[in-house]
Amino acid sequence: MSNTLKVALAGPGAFGIKHLEAIKAIPDVEVVSLIGARLDAANAVAEQYGIPHVTTQLADTLALPEVDAVILATPTQLHASQAIACMQAGKHVQTEIPLADCWADAQAVLAAQQVTGKVAMVGHTRRFNPSHQWIYRRTVAGEFNLQQMDVQTYFFRRTNMNALGQPRSWTDHLLWHHAAHTVDLFAYQTRSRIVKANAIQGPISAALGIAMDMSIQLKAENGAICTLSLSFNNDGPLGTFFRYIGDSGTYLARYDDLYSGKEEKIDVSDVDVSMNGIELQDREFFAAIREGREPNGSVAQVLDCYRVLHELEQQLQGK
Repeated sequence: MSNTLKVALAGPGAFGIKHLEAIKAIPDVEVVSLIGARLDAANAVAEQYGIPHVTTQLADTLALPEVDAVILATPTQLHASQAIACMQAGKHVQTEIPLADCWADAQAVLAAQQVTGKVAMVGHTRRFNPSHQWIYRRTVAGEFNLQQMDVQTYFFRRTNMNALGQPRSWTDHLLWHHAAHTVDLFAYQTRSRIVKANAIQGPISAALGIAMDMSIQLKAENGAICTLSLSFNNDGPLGTFFRYIGDSGTYLARYDDLYSGKEEKIDVSDVDVSMNGIELQDREFFAAIREGREPNGSVAQVLDCYRVLHELEQQLQGK
């Protein structure tokens, strides 16, 4: 491996673009291949970012010996099989959240990582947002003990469109995608295994075939609790908002920004080298490759999140 990491990106959609923008700020990393479902759209993105190789087939990119690592920002149902293919081809891999949309596939990715020894990471970005990192460091230092996390994940998505307003070829999911962020973050912040999980959901959308509203309760082994409300029906402030209630304060996290319970903004600019959670996530992936270590957000570390999602899905299906 040369001093410059040679990276490929699969999926030049809304989130793939976020990775390309983040990588521009990271030294000694070069995107050398772009994989997209539509060649014309992929060519346009490649031209914008100066990417020399464009293809519609992941296998074409995996055959390039110069490629060290792949970032997967592809449809959810492809994540597990593509991650396994990358590792079996000798490439390190970071897959966007979720790792998989079923428990068996998530376990299969970990098994492939253990066999190949490659760095395999999942884009659980909340581990890297400076707002959540600020909280995490205080829990580790014993300055803040989380007692309750209250989370709202609200979007307005009654049609199958992505964040750029473009049609999707796949359907997003409140449980396996959006709940995954909070389930993993709750376990990460409490540093405790989730031992109880309950879920209820609203009516199934005739247009999308999924529940558009969902409520989830979690309890960690250390006694902390979490309440998560999710909706694709919310025509109001959009995004995910976190309230941390602890023994020494209350904090409100809105992506990379953090406020006290009294809405006083907290300066988190010194938490890391950037205020961009995606950039910090990608920096960790590349650093783990260079240093030959397990990254924060490795498949092994986040796997239990998918065990919890599986249990919740079983509840919702009445099994």
